[in-house]
Amino acid sequence: MRDDYTRIFQDLTAVDKYEQVVYAPDTYSSAVNARQRAYLRSLVARAFPQRRPVQHDFACGTGRAIRILHGLVRDAHGYDTSAAMLDRARTSGVFAHLHQVPETGTLPHPAGDGSPALVTVFRLLLNVGDDVRDRAMTFAADLLPHRCSGLLVVENHGNRTSVRHLRHRRRAGDPWFNELSHAEVEALLARHGFAVVERRGFALCPPGAYARRWLRPVARLVDGVAWRVPALAGVATNVLYVARRTAAAGPDITCPDVKE
Repeated sequence: MRDDYTRIFQDLTAVDKYEQVVYAPDTYSSAVNARQRAYLRSLVARAFPQRRPVQHDFACGTGRAIRILHGLVRDAHGYDTSAAMLDRARTSGVFAHLHQVPETGTLPHPAGDGSPALVTVFRLLLNVGDDVRDRAMTFAADLLPHRCSGLLVVENHGNRTSVRHLRHRRRAGDPWFNELSHAEVEALLARHGFAVVERRGFALCPPGAYARRWLRPVARLVDGVAWRVPALAGVATNVLYVARRTAAAGPDITCPDVKE
């Protein structure tokens, strides 16, 4: 596990690699992103039928998760410790209020009518320590004080019960090869008063399958079908968890703006 994860992306070189290499066309990450976009846009449309939510994207980076939901949210806020990432988000045309935040201490809670809210946390939990994970969930719980406040969506891009796990011995000691199990993600959420209400996987094939030109079409075909089957999330390499506060975390009331 890296202890300098947040500082790595202060460097413009790391920002360029993130956008131009990790999310280059025809890569594993770009294919996952396209499937996540289709899923999230559908999720927001059906989960918030009465009123569009305000999106709060924690560790927003260059604004990928915000761009995914352009036009479907009433307003958007992005939060990141990296000025370089936020500058790239601005120049790429992200429609959001972008906030540079410290690595520790109090995080901003924007004033105004922010209910219902959608809190998104992408590509963060896997490579940081428990302190950062808990900080992200504390932030989400503050914006989602009870079960009618909205939804939380978090990403696990290194599921331990996927084919990717077969490489864990070969990658032992590699600070970039971390794993999270579904139980660990659910325990983290539960600690902060959240319960998973939906889970969806976006790739059965590991990144290496997309790096081989002859195998890439097969991987795209398999994953293009598999992400539509919720039951396969258990063995997917990349997983999104949709959660909401439990009844115990706030008043047990009906939710007019968030579909049950």
